[in-house]
Amino acid sequence: MALTLFARRTEPVEPPAPEAWPETGETWKPEGVTIAERYYNQASSVVLVYTTDDGGPFGTYYSVACLGCHYATRENGERSYSTRYSLADAAKVANEHATTCRALPRDIPTRPDDDTVRERLHSWVRGARHKDKDVHLWLPYLDLIRLTLQRTNAWIEAELQQLAADQPDVLRTERSEYSDSVSYYARRLPEN
Repeated sequence: MALTLFARRTEPVEPPAPEAWPETGETWKPEGVTIAERYYNQASSVVLVYTTDDGGPFGTYYSVACLGCHYATRENGERSYSTRYSLADAAKVANEHATTCRALPRDIPTRPDDDTVRERLHSWVRGARHKDKDVHLWLPYLDLIRLTLQRTNAWIEAELQQLAADQPDVLRTERSEYSDSVSYYARRLPEN
């Protein structure tokens, strides 16, 4: 009898294969995002570890997003310095979330049209404006919504430069005197 208790073994459960795009047959690769790792939660929803940068002078930073629930994070709020995730930190956070999340899989976010993304960027800039000062806008601030924007950094920067040209009272740009980088500043709100 003791041998029969130990002889039973459950078969390991294979996670489902990543969903393929119907038109290409490849797994989902949103534009402007590099997916580094995928984890499956308890209900087979995907938890992604991804990056949106090319590894600037301070290294490459990662974000985590669950495609089942609405969990998304890009930094550790418990640290006082270097709050952005390295790959190891992001992998740990994604794995911890995947082991506790029970959200059912949702559909892969569809790629929005250019006008929709343009309006989201414009509303992001308008929402960042402050009544006391100009606010420096950094592209990494958009990391948590990049899976829904699905655009490259170059496309986003071109759109921000166009917005600065069209509405200089809302957004201004400033070119660095030491490099080719451009900084974006949401203009302060007008006084009443």
